Amino acid sequence: MSENCQDTLRCDPQDLRQAMSIHTRKITDSCRDKDCIEDLRVYMTKGSQSLLDTAAGARVRCAELLYTYIDVEPVAFDRNHYCIDVTFYYRIYADATIGTNRPAALYGLAVFTKRAVLCGEDSQAHIYRSDTRIHESDGLTRYIANRPTAVVEVLDPMVLSSRIREVCDCGCREDASLQIPVAIAEQFDDELVYAGERRRMFVTLGQFSIIRLERDAQLIVPVLDYALPTKECCDSAGCAEDPCEMFSKIPFPAAQFTPTGCDPCPGVPDSGYQTCPCKD
Repeated sequence: MSENCQDTLRCDPQDLRQAMSIHTRKITDSCRDKDCIEDLRVYMTKGSQSLLDTAAGARVRCAELLYTYIDVEPVAFDRNHYCIDVTFYYRIYADATIGTNRPAALYGLAVFTKRAVLCGEDSQAHIYRSDTRIHESDGLTRYIANRPTAVVEVLDPMVLSSRIREVCDCGCREDASLQIPVAIAEQFDDELVYAGERRRMFVTLGQFSIIRLERDAQLIVPVLDYALPTKECCDSAGCAEDPCEMFSKIPFPAAQFTPTGCDPCPGVPDSGYQTCPCKD
């Protein structure tokens, strides 16, 4: 039994060879959320907006999460809690009916922001790593080493409903203060329209997310052995295993032989909203 285990672990010579100190991230606090985002405005591309203004009707097909921006700031008068502002950027795909022709494909951008307050614990340590560099502008490193790291896990949203409104009738205000990052705008092949349109599309999305705060921590853990890969290297795809042997390990798909009714998407229960994968 290793002497490193004394007073820290109950070491069993049969199960434990030694104790090892590792550096990892400790989860200080976390939460989960189920957001119903109602009437979220869709900023169409210029070409899609011109089609929407003259279309007989339109509906959203699906939504794709492009990026999630996370900002962490300490809560005033509570040094143990932090405010996490999360901004989600979605690409919305829609179909517009133009006369008697087949539906025309539209797409645009939707933005949703939410806030969560979590306990991030307090730390007075300043941690610098070898990859930290001094900024040339001021000669100092603005590396905030005592704040926790926020992590957001989120699924692609579900489209619950959508509708079109005439700008002159809905009394909609202009979003002149909306700032879209350049990297997000470059995900679209045309300029986005923020004002001056005749019609606007609004979508209601359902979204599941998990938010957590993490801090660097040093832990002592039991070590049974060092991890070594067991799979042998190969020089081509599919060479690691015999095809028939691989096929024999696949369970029989009995559910696919059972009638499932008239679901909107094969293999997806009919829940009243579109859950099909996005298709161009």
